[in-house]
Amino acid sequence: MSFNPEQDRFRTFGRAKGRTLSPAQTALMDTHWPRLEINPGDALPPAPRWLEIGYGTGTHLIHLAKTHPDISIVGAEPFLNGTAKAVKAVADDGLDNIRLFRGDVRELMAEMPDGCLSRVYILFPDPWPKARHNKRRLIRTAFIEELYRVVEPGGRLTFASDIPHYVDWALTRLRTHARKTGAGFDWTGGDAKQPPEGWPGTKYEAKARREGRTPYWFEFDRL
Repeated sequence: MSFNPEQDRFRTFGRAKGRTLSPAQTALMDTHWPRLEINPGDALPPAPRWLEIGYGTGTHLIHLAKTHPDISIVGAEPFLNGTAKAVKAVADDGLDNIRLFRGDVRELMAEMPDGCLSRVYILFPDPWPKARHNKRRLIRTAFIEELYRVVEPGGRLTFASDIPHYVDWALTRLRTHARKTGAGFDWTGGDAKQPPEGWPGTKYEAKARREGRTPYWFEFDRL
């Protein structure tokens, strides 16, 4: 299955740009973006490859790249200002195992070959909490099917959210996909209130806790 913008036209993210980049940020982007950018259809970096969807300002993405220098880390994020912050961190740390896509991750995944990823992270995606906007949520049946295609057998999916309704929504759809296909993504179990080993913490997680929301993490093995 591939992403068809005519059939799956609902945007799954909010704004793609905030305040104007500073001259320093613009200079960093001009210098470093050409070597970091990856677009749909481009050759993928060497395996093994991990994908983080919606990396925000790049805190967890940079942590992955620094702690796993032998892994190719691919990040997808539509928000320009977050991308600029991630690019600065990559440049400051001299990382060479990161590639970045700015846009709708479904477009990037549609051009990926089967089984090309060994890990995928979807951390605190936009919950689109209003009922009339639920159709914009990233975790939907078509997306799960595409995710299942690009993750290799035995690969892992990590999903996190601090919105209970979205947690129920996502788990229901993942279980339904597994039941219908006889395979799918199998939850590894454990305490969902405990982050994965080595979790660095993020500003979004801290904000959620300050506002009284409990983050939940789920890890799934791709059968």
